[in-house]
Amino acid sequence: MSSQPPAPDYRAMLQVAIDEARAGLAEGGIPIGAALFRADGTLLGRGRNRRVQEGDPSVHGETDAFRKAGRQRSYRDTIMVTTLSPCWYCSGLVRQFGIGTVVMGESVNFSGGHDWLRAHGVRVVDLADPGCIAMLGDWIARNPGVWNEDIGVD
Repeated sequence: MSSQPPAPDYRAMLQVAIDEARAGLAEGGIPIGAALFRADGTLLGRGRNRRVQEGDPSVHGETDAFRKAGRQRSYRDTIMVTTLSPCWYCSGLVRQFGIGTVVMGESVNFSGGHDWLRAHGVRVVDLADPGCIAMLGDWIARNPGVWNEDIGVD
């Protein structure tokens, strides 16, 4: 008999991030959401990209969730769940604090730093969620200027 804990339900965790992305979209923002969980599935913090809403270029979904999680003694056994492959800024946050796992809803609309994270020992799971792909893809098609600003393209 194995004493291994059950595997986390990544799809249920992703739903928290999707709910955040939808809330951001309803506020007129970029539909990217994230959540930070303990390995046992306990939600620590959730957030969304609020660059547009707050006029603050540093409020990405992952940073918002991370800030709302508050201080943790260690992040090694945490899981950052995001609707989109994390950009370099958010990938740096994952590395800086030693977050052990990144689960992303998709990497079709934007391929951020997930390969770099994987190469540096972070477990990366791409769920290739059709809903995440469509939600952001449709938004990008309607808002290419804001999207290019968000990802740092002139």
